[in-house]
Order: sequence, then C-alpha cells, then structure tokens
Amino acid sequence: MTASSVSVALTGSGGSGVMTAGAMLLEAAAQAGWYACMTRSLGPQIRGGEAAAMLRFSATPVESHGDRFDALLAIDWGNAARFADEIPLDGESLTLGDPKAGEIPEAIRAMGAHHADLALVQTAKRIGGGRPNMVALGVIAALLEIPDPALARTLERVLARKGPDAIEASRAAVAAGQVLARDLPALPKLPALGETSRDGRWQISGNEAVGLGALRGGVRFVAAYPITPATEVLEWLAPRLQQVGGVLVQAEDELASINQIIGASFGGVPSLTATYGPGLALMTEGIGLAVGSETPVVVVDVMRGGPSTGIPTKSEQTDLNIALYGLHGDAPHLVVAPNSVADCLFTAQWATHLAESLQTAAILLSDQALGQTRAVLPRPATAHFEGGRKTMERIDGEYLRYATNASGVSPMSLPGVAGGHYTADGLEHNPHGTPSSLARDHIAQLDKRRDKLLGYDYGEHWAQIEGDGSTAIVTWGSSTAAAREALTELAADGHHCRLISLRLLSPTLPEKMDEALAGVTRLLVVEQSHDGQFHRYLRAHYDLPAEVRSFCRPGPLPMRAIDIRRSLQEWS
Repeated sequence: MTASSVSVALTGSGGSGVMTAGAMLLEAAAQAGWYACMTRSLGPQIRGGEAAAMLRFSATPVESHGDRFDALLAIDWGNAARFADEIPLDGESLTLGDPKAGEIPEAIRAMGAHHADLALVQTAKRIGGGRPNMVALGVIAALLEIPDPALARTLERVLARKGPDAIEASRAAVAAGQVLARDLPALPKLPALGETSRDGRWQISGNEAVGLGALRGGVRFVAAYPITPATEVLEWLAPRLQQVGGVLVQAEDELASINQIIGASFGGVPSLTATYGPGLALMTEGIGLAVGSETPVVVVDVMRGGPSTGIPTKSEQTDLNIALYGLHGDAPHLVVAPNSVADCLFTAQWATHLAESLQTAAILLSDQALGQTRAVLPRPATAHFEGGRKTMERIDGEYLRYATNASGVSPMSLPGVAGGHYTADGLEHNPHGTPSSLARDHIAQLDKRRDKLLGYDYGEHWAQIEGDGSTAIVTWGSSTAAAREALTELAADGHHCRLISLRLLSPTLPEKMDEALAGVTRLLVVEQSHDGQFHRYLRAHYDLPAEVRSFCRPGPLPMRAIDIRRSLQEWS
C-alpha cells in the first residue's frame, strides 16, 4: 500500500547511537528523494538516560509528526516507557527489539502493536567493529526500501572522519540488518522518487536556520552562555562568524551575555545572544537597558518546559508572557516567532532587520521542537530588506541623540564620530541623552519609544495567513505545522477553514487582525501551554469573534493534527 507518509521511531539508552542512526536515516531518505523531518527526545540527565529519534518520511514537505507511528525499533528498552505518550502506536504498528536488551515495557505493549524480536546485539558481535545501531539502521532502511546507493553515500559522508575501517564495519552491519528485515512485516510504502528530485533541497535544523538568518541579517557579534536547547545556534555560528569577520564569545553567564551584546551594538556591530527561559529571565534588566538607550540587540529564546529549569529537553511555548511583559517599566520592544523550521531563517533575519531599523531589542521565540528538529525541505526563499540602522557619519552643530521626529527613530552616532558623544545608560534622559527626572522628558521619551514601533510598516510579514472559511485557527510558532496539517485534512473532506499564524507578537496590530478575521464566526486558539497564555494574550489585545475556544496542551506532549482536527469536528 502506498502511503502519504511513514513514521518510525528509534529508542535506546544514551550512548546507544540512536541519534546517529536517526540522522543517517534522514540523510539517506533525502538522498533517495524524499522529504523528511526528525525530532529528538531525551531524558534530563547530563549524560546517559533515555533517547528517542522520531522520524517522518514523505513525498511532500513535512515538519511535524503524524497522528501515529508505523514502527518503533528499540536498540534497547531502557526507560523506553517514558516515550509512550510521545510515540503513539496502534494495532497496525510494528515494534522491534532485541530480547537480550530488555523486555518491552507494558506501557508500549498495551498500545497493541505487532511485535517482532531482532537479534541486534548478536548480529553486531559477528562483525568486527559492528554496532547494534548500524544493524538497526539497516533494518529500518530495508523496511522503508531506501536504495543501497543512498545508504552508501550517507555512510561514507557521515563516517569519513573515522576512516575506512569504520565505514566498512558499518556497511557490513547495515547489510546484516537488511537481511534481518526480510522476515519482518512490511511497512507502508512511499512513492518511488527519482534522485533528481533532490535538487534545490536543504537539510537543516531550526537552530541552524536561526544562525543563518542572523548572519544574513548582518549579525557579526554573538555573546552567549551555552544551554539546552539553544546551544546549537551558537555551535553553528561559531565557525561561520569567523568566516565573515565576526566574533563569538562564550560568556560566563546570561548577565554577561546581554551586556556584551549591548556594548558591541553600541559600537556599531549588529549583535545577538541565544538562551532559554531562565536565561531570558536573567537578561530582562539588560534588555530594558537596550530599550531605554535605544541600542539594537536580538535575543533568541529557544523555549523549553518550565517553570524554573523545568524539562530541559522537551518543548513548550510558555515563555510568551515573560517575553511580552517581563521587562520592568513601560519598555516597548519587539517579539517575533518563526512558525516552521524554514521560517526560522526568515524570522531571524527579519528580527535583526527590525531591531537595527527601530533601534530596540527584539526577542525571537523559537522552541525545542523547532530548534532541534532537522528537516529535509525545499530551499527557503532569499529575503531582502531595505533600510537598517540610521547612523551619523558627520555631525555639524548640536547633536541630539534622542531627538523626537516623525518616525521616532533618531540617528545614532558611533564611538569616534567627532561631536557625536552622548550619555547612553539606563536612566531616563532628555534629547541630549543627559539624565533627567522631569515629567516632560520622561513622557516624550516614552512616546518616542512606543510610537516608533506602532508607526512602522511591518507589511505582510506580521502573520502567515492561509485558506478561507468562517472557522479559523489562530496559532503561533511550532504549533503551526500541526494546525496546518489538520486544516489540510479537513479541506480534503470538504470542510474549509482559515489559518492565522502570528509571526509578530509585539507590537500588536489590531487593524491587521481585524482584516484577517473578517467573516470568521468561530475561532480556535491553538498553543502548547497549560494555562492558555496565547489565548489570554489574544483576548487582551484583539477584538475576537463571538465564539472562541482554546486548545492548549502543555509539553512534553507534542501537538498533533488529529487532536486539533477532532477539536474542530466536535465543535461542529
């Protein structure tokens, strides 16, 4: 039977090679001409613990998981029960595992999937240098019917640094796994695709795409404290910044990170840091300094489960409130959010452009699901933005750094410009930059900082709007992919709905939202949170249609199209 997509999961203890095998499957599928995505789920331990690589393969682009998994292969069953809620199986699914590597957990067995034993460990031992994860790779590759040339190219590229012996051992282990697969039940088949269909495709993660977007936006200085799940942004940027004449500094903590990028930006260099929720909390005073001094910076928050240190390796969209409202005082700033892996590139570039053009702080809200998902996708379009930071290269006469004007954006002088010196600190100031506690100066500067954001033309980038109908889903970030898939499935049954995925969260644009919601009578708000932060935000800032329902689900439970679809169908 030909399927629109096939989903498989690999699980095992930390160090068993689950992620390596999953990444190789993803690349081999891309070599075969398919689209694919892989998310990873880990335990909270620094080392060891459980690990799962969850993959979906399709003839068309995919960036979220389906309603179920066709197969689950366990290299070992250690703590695999912890993934039971994340890897739904049913009576048509297949579970595979080595009986010598533990027993299948009851939580997984209870889902009713067919089970088959695999001698992964014994098979690997018969091969010099063989590893069970490479045997598992061969099994899944055979079940998916990934062509041998695609597998061979993947092994050669990924294992090139380990030398020819490692490549040969892995080839033998993969071949042995393919033999084991001959006696197993078949999985649904994907359409056969020619290899030329690979042209123009990228394989990239959301975190890498954020890094690339930042570079395209002009970022040349990064200071950050590495922390899950934002670390890959920094790892990707570190060598590439050097290639374009930039610098990355590993700071001692988040306080140092935000202060260093403010200093670099004050010197004229577009700057960025990347963190997660608790790190963002530590940065809030510094972000306020950037807002008050009108110094452009970009802060990337790759969200994870909270509160406090929460669930470090699982996704959630619950830093929305702190990103929007967490700064003390009236501190208008930008908050943006990508809605797909590919959109991470565009939104990071846009965030940098906005921060530079409006001379303020921009917070980019990604999350673990977007940041650590690796996808095979069509080449993203190249974006071009006009304008950028306004600076003073020559000053004749009096320089008023914070003078009010029609746009609210007053040109900066960079250090070293004759006559362009001014005070830039956290105190309120007059147009010269001199600290002032006068009400008229405070009000004038408050108005300036607010009005420049409200008066800016954000164009059509503020939201992704698709479809039409009197029923609509409003969502944001990583929840968009599942919502889009739900609406696509409903449309196939003749039920047409509208999708509105917000990319610009602050400032709010009521007139734009009114246009997007014209004709909508029922609205479903979809988000990955426990108490509906996004729903409350929409209620606070927008006039919504009469019937509004909230579909909110906390992490680590992933958003699935089937649940959103059922919610709409039950409402109908």
